[in-house]
Amino acid sequence: MSQQSSKIRVAVVFGGRSSEHNISCVTAGAVMAAIDRDRYEVVPVGIARDGRWVLAPADLNLAIEDGRLPEVSGDGEALALPFDPESRGLMVVGPLEAPSAALVGVDVVLPVLHGPYGEDGTIQGMLELAGVRYVGAGVLSSAVGMDKGFMKLVWEAQGLPIGPYVIITDREWRRERKRKIDEVRELGRPVFVKPARAGSSMGISRVESEADLEAAVEAAREHDPKVIVEAAIVGREIELGVLQGLDDGPPEASVPAEVVMDSGAGFYDFETKYLDSSLRMDIPPDLDPAAIEEAQRIAALAFDALDCEGLARVDFFYTADGEWILNEINTMPGMTPTSAFPQMWAAGGLDYPALVDRLIQTALRRATGLR
Repeated sequence: MSQQSSKIRVAVVFGGRSSEHNISCVTAGAVMAAIDRDRYEVVPVGIARDGRWVLAPADLNLAIEDGRLPEVSGDGEALALPFDPESRGLMVVGPLEAPSAALVGVDVVLPVLHGPYGEDGTIQGMLELAGVRYVGAGVLSSAVGMDKGFMKLVWEAQGLPIGPYVIITDREWRRERKRKIDEVRELGRPVFVKPARAGSSMGISRVESEADLEAAVEAAREHDPKVIVEAAIVGREIELGVLQGLDDGPPEASVPAEVVMDSGAGFYDFETKYLDSSLRMDIPPDLDPAAIEEAQRIAALAFDALDCEGLARVDFFYTADGEWILNEINTMPGMTPTSAFPQMWAAGGLDYPALVDRLIQTALRRATGLR
């Protein structure tokens, strides 16, 4: 606990350099509104698109308004993280002067960053070096969870159910394009082309014809030079939240949610996910209790296979034959007011403030360093 205050000091870090900057801001707004200010002191830390860290104003509006997404402007006092495990703090630095007024005694960091340069193990590694506790998965788990190719390799090695896919690296696309197109052809049609290390449905295309494949790969490469192409799986889209178990217990899986699109959207893209008012989540979906129990079992195994901590959202396809196919894991899922993750836990009796409190308390109890 901070020496300056009887309250636990929580630095909420949001924004970031990825294409998911705006959604991170929306998540941060919801999380900070849910934190119990009688118990916690919140330090809002914004990361601008160019990578600058700033102490964000307390009254910063982080809500979606009239379809406009919030962002970190970069205005405000510049921050730096001293790599001193004893200080556990952030320093305010002037443009031409030595560090001044230290924001010392940060007890825990809640990094609500999505995508590269945040959710992929980078900030986790920085916080590990600084000896600061933080919410969520560690360095390797975050990195593997962010990279859909390595994620699937780990799950496949653990015998977990996944669909067919092809990875296209930057070098392969530039030098072995024909070979990779031939591999993709074996997946059949349609396929989904995605950035391998992005979320929030950024840069995804549904491809029905081989003539459209190269353009779809290039669209994905605008977000990530590494691309994954997945065979389409006919099934219902089901999501489950997973939380690290209490007192060294096993992971706990939430009530499931089903993504239901009434607008006729071809797939669950960015606009449908965040800006389409016709999208709904059925929580719980119309599923047999035994099927739900099986999904919860696989979700917990998927969480453990990547050695995750804190929280994750696990996405599935549920086929007409009653088969669960893992789609992906998100180690820092969106927690906007319309996001599935908090809604699923609320449906099971854990409301938003209690959920955020559990994440903070779980992080505070875990050790720093190797574990």
